Amino acid sequence: MNTESSLSPPQAQAALKDHPRRVSLLLNVGHALDHLFLLIFATAVGTIAAEFGFSRWEDLMPYSVGAFFLFGLGSVPAGRLGDLWGRRQMMLVFFFGLGAAALLTALAQGPWQVAAGLALIGLFAAIYHPVGIPMLVQRASRPGMVIGINGLAGNLGVAGAALLTGLLVQWWGWRAAFVVPGLISLACGVAFALWCEPQGPAPGRSRKPPQVVLPPGQLARALVVMTVAAITGSLLFNFTTNGNTQFLTERFEGLIHDPALIGLLLALIYTLASFTQVVVGHMIDRVPLKRLYLGMVLAQIPWLVLAAVASGWWLFLALLGAMVCIFGSIPFTEAMIVKYVDDSVRSRVAGMRLAVSFGVSSLAVWMLGPVVKASSFAVLFLAMAVISVGTAAMVMLLPSDAPARRPSGYQPAPGAGGPAE
Repeated sequence: MNTESSLSPPQAQAALKDHPRRVSLLLNVGHALDHLFLLIFATAVGTIAAEFGFSRWEDLMPYSVGAFFLFGLGSVPAGRLGDLWGRRQMMLVFFFGLGAAALLTALAQGPWQVAAGLALIGLFAAIYHPVGIPMLVQRASRPGMVIGINGLAGNLGVAGAALLTGLLVQWWGWRAAFVVPGLISLACGVAFALWCEPQGPAPGRSRKPPQVVLPPGQLARALVVMTVAAITGSLLFNFTTNGNTQFLTERFEGLIHDPALIGLLLALIYTLASFTQVVVGHMIDRVPLKRLYLGMVLAQIPWLVLAAVASGWWLFLALLGAMVCIFGSIPFTEAMIVKYVDDSVRSRVAGMRLAVSFGVSSLAVWMLGPVVKASSFAVLFLAMAVISVGTAAMVMLLPSDAPARRPSGYQPAPGAGGPAE
């Protein structure tokens, strides 16, 4: 039974209003925590490998593949439950489950126990994208901007993983790097339970039309492009965010030896790159999506090629440029879901898309160590440039910028307009 369907009239009326700021803040903090937890291991892998007797960090990286596999696979049931049971309830499961999984991982006494803990983290982390983002945008008058700010929050979590984990590992050891964020997540769960009121009927029991209604053939093509582009984008995201700590360490050899300083430089790159999503989100509400997406993907290619061959401070500049373009491409798949998909099924569509994209891109985490060990980071970054070329080719298949058919009686929310695709 839907636990949110029996609201009193005042509660139902309140459910029609925008989320209170503190609820929106917690939803954005949830995105930051989601990405932070998934990258704690990648940042601390050198220390963990040394404690468990591994001579090279690359040999321990495959133990984290379960986290990313379940991060994708778990999106399907998470999305279905979000639509049919309720997004508020699922966000509570997210906060409390993620915190508990992190505390369990901190107790691990060997690599397989770490792998099990990371898999559990991945399973609970799978909830956020198909549930938290649709919950955040379901009443937004300017969904592009909301998605952009949410993307900024998520990538500040990536930056936080580099900085916070580096500091905690240096001061208190790698276990603290899981304990501290775990306690933060539990505290957020308590706050969310207190501040977020019942949301009315679950989205799957109501209907809110998309911004643009495409003919079935064009909608199918858009969903295919969205899924393939999400796969390639996830590959780039996972290759870089899971490998950048060791990449900077290698390319700054002889210049910087302090892991905390490497973490600070990486956090600076991620923080600066994250603000791109706010700019992109602002532009999504005003510029044709296809044109904007294609430009961002094409801009990735020269920066990835330069990062493949650069070292020292030139590498810092190249990696910053690459991450600006990679992070700036993230909001587009969520924007396509908002633009083309009815809210009653958005969590399920997002869940299926994420299951495919993150399931395939989890191979990036498994391949990262062996690829770098067998060849080099240069080969890895050149391969990513080729992937960007493929992404650009797929984006070209999106529906044209010509105005599309609106549903009968559709009235766009104030400020939610922008050129139809």
